[in-house]
Amino acid sequence: MGKVTGFLEIEREEPRYEPASDRVRHFGEFTIPLSESRVVDQAARCMDCGIPFCHGDTGCPVNNQIPDWNDLVYHGDWQEAAQNLHSTNNFPEFTGRICPAPCEEACTLNLEDTPVAIKTVEQAIADRAIRAGWVHPQPPKTKTGKSIGVVGSGPAGMAAAQQLARAGHEVHVYERQARAGGLMRYGIPDFKMEKHHIDFRVSQMEAEGVTFHYNENIGVTRPLSELKAKHDAVLLCGGSEKPRDVGAEGSNFDGVHYAMPFLVQQNRRLAGEDVSEEIQLTAAGKHVVVIGGGDTASDCIGTSFRQGAIAVTQLDVRPEPPKMEDKLTNWPNWPVKMRTSSSQAEGAIREFAAGTMRIVSDARGRVNGVECARVDRQRKPIPGSEFIIKADLVLVAIGFASPIHEGLLAELNAELDKRGNLFADTFSYKTSVDGVYAAGDMRRGQSLVVWAIREGRQAARSIDIDLMGKTDLPR
Repeated sequence: MGKVTGFLEIEREEPRYEPASDRVRHFGEFTIPLSESRVVDQAARCMDCGIPFCHGDTGCPVNNQIPDWNDLVYHGDWQEAAQNLHSTNNFPEFTGRICPAPCEEACTLNLEDTPVAIKTVEQAIADRAIRAGWVHPQPPKTKTGKSIGVVGSGPAGMAAAQQLARAGHEVHVYERQARAGGLMRYGIPDFKMEKHHIDFRVSQMEAEGVTFHYNENIGVTRPLSELKAKHDAVLLCGGSEKPRDVGAEGSNFDGVHYAMPFLVQQNRRLAGEDVSEEIQLTAAGKHVVVIGGGDTASDCIGTSFRQGAIAVTQLDVRPEPPKMEDKLTNWPNWPVKMRTSSSQAEGAIREFAAGTMRIVSDARGRVNGVECARVDRQRKPIPGSEFIIKADLVLVAIGFASPIHEGLLAELNAELDKRGNLFADTFSYKTSVDGVYAAGDMRRGQSLVVWAIREGRQAARSIDIDLMGKTDLPR
């Protein structure tokens, strides 16, 4: 905990943002951090709540010891707080930026709608640790002689690779793209997390002995069998990338795209990668309709405004949620309530209970509108409620159905779960193929970065036990 009476004396405070009119002119991060003294005040609000739901599975998948490092920050021991934070989370500067903070929803003070600003304190600790030079490579003192191949360098793959390298194993990470990070690098816009944060961790991991192999699409450019023959174990962390079909007539018209190619191209453009030979996906000068109500849809909104969209409308098939949840029914679980992202606050028009009936086009097959209808609680169209929204660009952001089955998974021929994900339990992380493990979204389906980090760490522990008969890696 922090100060005994801190939650009674100090108001909750979060970092401010640059004004929307300013931040839409660039793609950089726009959060204005709190001063050190104000972060200390926020840490001081952590109360002696008895059962800290914030760092159980309900609140924090990696089980960050939140009351402990809040207390350390309150007492000025930032370096010890950083050590504590890194003991459970390999990349707290990632989660401090892009995690939706279920820990704050689970905070006891959230019963009064004033939870501790946990995410703010976490990012402050992580950023200060890096600036101060407290974060450095931790190469193993001895090597085990064992070799592990990790497919995918998203948060699950990176976390697993770092843990395994620190345990003394030779670790090789195979990444399909030109740089590491997975969808953290290519799917999440820079205005949410600039990519130098990933570069710093990649450099750290390389100094710890991890070898990255880029432009390696395992199952396509190189067979999985080659990795199985070369390594003592193979961990698959390829993510969940098969988009859900919107199921609307006209989805093949010119100007209708899935969200991820749109976001990936913009991130590659900002990184200086050559996209000149590709179809240019841009919202500049266009009326944009984003179908979907989640984080990816919000990322499409913010990116569209920065590219120069005339207007952006978001279609959400779900009914408009209540402004506040019923605490006694929901707490400490993640509640359904009205949330407005920074991107939505930049001027998006939000349509709730709006089903996409069909996409309409001009005579040349170019999209020029989306026909919608209001839907009932069963998401069935209400007769007579149809309306059309002007659209020059339609972005489909309704989530992901499963991992891509072609290539890697087709060659592996392992057991899948009923949703099409690669089956593995949450203790051994073993697939039905001997020597092959799975973690992250490829195993659990689309989820949060913090869940991917957890699974990568736990899979690393399982692999270490299987190879060495014991482990010092934490679960």
